[in-house]
Amino acid sequence: MNGSDALTVRPLSLSDRTAWGDLWTAYLAFYETSRPKSLFDTYFERLLGDDPQDFSGLVAERAGKLVGLTHFLFHRHGWRVENVCYLQDLYADPAVRGEGVGRKLIEGVYAAADAAGCPSVYWLTQDFNAEARKLYDRIGKLSPFIKYDRG
Repeated sequence: MNGSDALTVRPLSLSDRTAWGDLWTAYLAFYETSRPKSLFDTYFERLLGDDPQDFSGLVAERAGKLVGLTHFLFHRHGWRVENVCYLQDLYADPAVRGEGVGRKLIEGVYAAADAAGCPSVYWLTQDFNAEARKLYDRIGKLSPFIKYDRG
């Protein structure tokens, strides 16, 4: 891999809107869902906002093309003094899976959490996401919690 093909993880920027939208659409499709297009602009604005309690976004870029994204949120927790970090969305383009994109994006969230004095990072995934879970099992610890939603 030459220098121009190196993977870069960086904060999301305004100029990423179209490519980010394509990746987020693919992410939602992977999880067998969709969101109204009107939500895309709202979410993107939140990702770029300066409210420390709002979402932040990182993207993975290779050769000038976005190939992955992650969104995360710092929030208070009743069992800790410091905030915790929820990694809400993580997606790598299928063309680059297995090349370390997911790991680099998670490491980017870990670095942001460390910089914010936030020792805990957690995330959820679907039970059928077997490939990603192989990575998660290597870089995280499986929680015994089971998630319920309002019915």
